[in-house]
Amino acid sequence: MPINIRDYPCPKLATDIIIEYDNGKKEGIVLITRKNFPYGLALPGGLHELGLSAEENAQKEAREETNLEVIIETPEEPLCYQSNPNRDPRYHIVTATYIASGQGTLKAKSDAKTAALYSREELTDILQKETFAFPDHKRALEKYLQRYALNTSEKQRKKT
Repeated sequence: MPINIRDYPCPKLATDIIIEYDNGKKEGIVLITRKNFPYGLALPGGLHELGLSAEENAQKEAREETNLEVIIETPEEPLCYQSNPNRDPRYHIVTATYIASGQGTLKAKSDAKTAALYSREELTDILQKETFAFPDHKRALEKYLQRYALNTSEKQRKKT
């Protein structure tokens, strides 16, 4: 007897993206403010659409929300996967977070109310003060900043 997939509800998959961006005046990370529920600061990203790889979905979401074209650092190795069932009040979502470099003109589009560039120093303050639409975005950014600090200290050690 064939299995009925409706008998096995599953979490939805989302892709999120940490975009490293330099606008010529400032260098940092792009965050959006969501136009739709759940509200708050967020990484660009969204639910995974059929027919796209996870990396393609992350690139599409980045373009739709920030107007930037992105190149993912290591498509086969996302920064992290998170699967907290309470991450999103709408669904149980598993998310893959990628790191990418962004190119083009930053502009809020689609379901992003705003899209802004934050230096890594500003990001540290934001992580302590602001509320994120999705708690796992905060954890992904903390992990990113730890990795960035580690990579920076390794580069400095190699110079000496």
